[in-house]
Amino acid sequence: MKIQAEISLYPLCENEYSRPIKQFIRFLDNNNLNIKTGPMSTLVAGDSQVLFEKLQQAFEQIADEYKVVMTAKISNVCPKVNQDK
Repeated sequence: MKIQAEISLYPLCENEYSRPIKQFIRFLDNNNLNIKTGPMSTLVAGDSQVLFEKLQQAFEQIADEYKVVMTAKISNVCPKVNQDK
């Protein structure tokens, strides 16, 4: 099933909050997922199994190093991210 997720990551107790966010997005990066970053969240679209697996792996890797809060909204009816891919 194709799905889309809107994900926000909030690093806690960090002076430089952009570093963990950039690391998190790199962990998510996968040729099977379409990713579009924005100022407040990141949109990720692709196969549900791939997306959920990568999301879990990315969260676990970043949570091992930083204190973070992650929010996610997931839908099977939203328009596709980066439709030109």
